Amino acid sequence: MIVEHALLHVPSRTDEFEAAFADAKSIISSMPGFVKLTLSKGIEQPNTYLLLVQWERLEDHTEGFRQSDRYRDWKTLLHHFYEPFPVVEHFEPISKA
Repeated sequence: MIVEHALLHVPSRTDEFEAAFADAKSIISSMPGFVKLTLSKGIEQPNTYLLLVQWERLEDHTEGFRQSDRYRDWKTLLHHFYEPFPVVEHFEPISKA
């Protein structure tokens, strides 16, 4: 399993972003290899969101989701809110408590 990590900076219209994300999560959750996601809002910086998505394999995100027609729908709903566009990184869990 891998974890996708992105810090999403949403300088304005956070209510609209949260509503759009509520719609968009059905897109990503329908993708093969999707496990779960968490979207958290910053406390110190309330215009920053932490997106964590668990995938079965890296390719489920980088190839399966990102190269799908459904990703275009995701982009249309969400990408115009980010400034700057987020850096997306992937992690492999090595320890749990």
